[in-house]
Amino acid sequence: MADFNTATSVIDYDAFIFDLDGTLLDTAGDLGAALNSVLSAHDQPTVSANVYRPAASNGAVALLEAGFGQHWPAHPQQDALRQQLLTAYADNIATHSQCFSGIAQLLIALDQQQIKWGIMTNKPEFLTTPLVAAISELSDAQAIVCGDTLNVAKPSPLPLLHTAQLLDVDPSRCLYIGDAQRDIIAAKAANMHSAAALWGYIPSEAEALSWQADFNWHSPIDAFNHI
Repeated sequence: MADFNTATSVIDYDAFIFDLDGTLLDTAGDLGAALNSVLSAHDQPTVSANVYRPAASNGAVALLEAGFGQHWPAHPQQDALRQQLLTAYADNIATHSQCFSGIAQLLIALDQQQIKWGIMTNKPEFLTTPLVAAISELSDAQAIVCGDTLNVAKPSPLPLLHTAQLLDVDPSRCLYIGDAQRDIIAAKAANMHSAAALWGYIPSEAEALSWQADFNWHSPIDAFNHI
């Protein structure tokens, strides 16, 4: 495992590939608002950011588990609640969402250096497309692969390999940045270098370090060492 502060050599890449939620974008506010609207509709107490934020990268079910707590495992309407959450989120998908600090500068630098960049997210296409379209800083993404673009999602390496193919870059010349263990697993299996986005929705820094990514970055600006 290497860290940008301790690596003895600098590796340059032909492409950067990013996870979306918790890596490029801080989407927790909109996801939490959708969750709380569902909780309110079912006479459940709403939850604060410290409850829903850790689940923000892990999909609708993880959010509902965080919100309903001990009542979730035996809840008789799980499928209906999941659909209600997705509908509420889709209706207000970019009200609060924005790029994490430093992402805009990083993307500009990649474009200036003619380094390709794309997005590979487990978020489904019907949510990814309008979200990305609403964030002007992401308009120059050269490839976008979603959780349902293929018939498998991360931690399978296939979506990352598909993204590299769309970018016309050898996987070994790609760096994948994400804030979940499945991101690091997928990158390793795809023969890509990986960076853990410690600014994202990681469970804890200690746990994130245990994923053994090639790099562990506290800010997107740390990536400038590889441009």
